[in-house]
Amino acid sequence: MKYDLITILGPTASGKTDLAAHLAYDLNTEIISADSRQIYRGMDLGTGKDLEDYLVNGKQIPYHLIDICDAGFKYNLFMYQQDFLKAFLDMQERQLLPVLCGGTGLYIESVLKGYRMIPVPENPELRASLEGKSLEELSTILSTYKTLHNTTDVDTPKRAIRAIEIGEYYRMNPVKEREFPEIHPLIIGVSIDRELRRAKISKRLRQRLENGMLDEIRELLAKGVTPEDLMYYGLEYKYLTQHVIGELTFDEMFHQLEIAIHQFAKRQMTWFRGMERRGFNIHWLDATLPMDEKVESIKKLLNHA
Repeated sequence: MKYDLITILGPTASGKTDLAAHLAYDLNTEIISADSRQIYRGMDLGTGKDLEDYLVNGKQIPYHLIDICDAGFKYNLFMYQQDFLKAFLDMQERQLLPVLCGGTGLYIESVLKGYRMIPVPENPELRASLEGKSLEELSTILSTYKTLHNTTDVDTPKRAIRAIEIGEYYRMNPVKEREFPEIHPLIIGVSIDRELRRAKISKRLRQRLENGMLDEIRELLAKGVTPEDLMYYGLEYKYLTQHVIGELTFDEMFHQLEIAIHQFAKRQMTWFRGMERRGFNIHWLDATLPMDEKVESIKKLLNHA
C-alpha cells in the first residue's frame, strides 16, 4: 500500500503543528488543517493558530483551511469535507503528499473514512424542548445517538443542542456512505505525558493572555460579532467573552478556562483512542523527542509502505 496522505493528530499543546510544518518542509509539501475553529479569520490567539510554526528555516510552509470564513459564520462538517477534498485533490494533481494536521477528531475521521454528510436544517421544536437543560443533561441525551458526533467540542449547551439536532436528523434520515476517494493515510499521533501537557497548557494560556487574547475578543465584539456567537465557539471564546461583558472576574475566567482546556485535551485523547478501536492504525510518537528524530521516524514509516 502506498500512502497518499500523512495525518498528524494529538491533543492541544502536544506540538503537532510544529511537527507537521517541519515534516512538510522536509518533504517539500503543504498542510491541510483539521481544526474546527482555526477556519475563522480574526480568531487567532484564542484558537492557537501559532502561524509562526509554519515558518521553518526561513521557508513559509503553505497551509489550507485556515482563515477561510468570518467569525460568527456557522461552519460545519459537511463544508469541511468539501473543502478538504478540494485541497487534497489539488495537491494530488501537483504530485504532493498532503499533511493533514489538527486536533478535531471528527474532522479527521470523517475524511479518512469518507463518511457521508448532508446539510442538517434547524429543528425549532427540538430546540425548544431542549432549552433550559444543563450541559450535563444534554451530554447524556447526546450519548444515546449512535451516529458520529463531535463530542470533543461540545462544551456549551448551544453546541450540545446542535449536536443532538444533527444526531436526531441522521436517526430519522439515515444515509449511506457516498462516493469519496479511498484514502490510504499514514496516521501519526503525538503522545504527551499528562502532567507535561497540563503544564504546557497553563503556560500557553498565560502567554496568550499576555499577547492580547482579551483584545482579540474586544475587537471581534467591536466588529459586530455578538457575545452569544463568540461563546458558541467554546473554550477561550466562551470564558474570555464572559469576562469582557462582566459575567466573570479575571481570576474566575482564568481558573475556569484552564480547567476547561485540560478537560478538552482529555476528550481529544478519548476520541483518538476511540479511533483506534474503530480500526485506525495510529503510530504514536513521544512529543519530547528531538524534532529531527520525529521527522526521521515518520519518513521511515513512509519508506516501509
